[in-house]
Amino acid sequence: MVEHLTKETFLTKVFNFENNQEWKFEGSKPCIIDFYADWCNPCKMVAPILEELATEYAGKIDIYKIDTEAEQELAGAFGIRSIPSMLFVPMNEPPQMSVGALPKDSLKQAISDVLLKEVN
Repeated sequence: MVEHLTKETFLTKVFNFENNQEWKFEGSKPCIIDFYADWCNPCKMVAPILEELATEYAGKIDIYKIDTEAEQELAGAFGIRSIPSMLFVPMNEPPQMSVGALPKDSLKQAISDVLLKEVN
């Protein structure tokens, strides 16, 4: 299931940017973070795909959503200028940002190439 993050949950589950200058992933498995807004039509198109992927990859990756309207500080911390933007966060490498609504097959390819490559 896709989990919505606030700044507080982000700091404990993804990256505590208040205490760390350098990237240090806090999670226990790779994740995708979808930066979205309720008024954004491409975001609405991606939402059910992310729900499907959360089910398909349950136990392997986490999928999070951050409402850029409610969490402007988080959006600012990652320089989000357009939405949807997705941050792919592997376990032991720097995160990679993707901007725009991606189709399901592209998301699955990114999961395979970026998030689960160490596992496969």
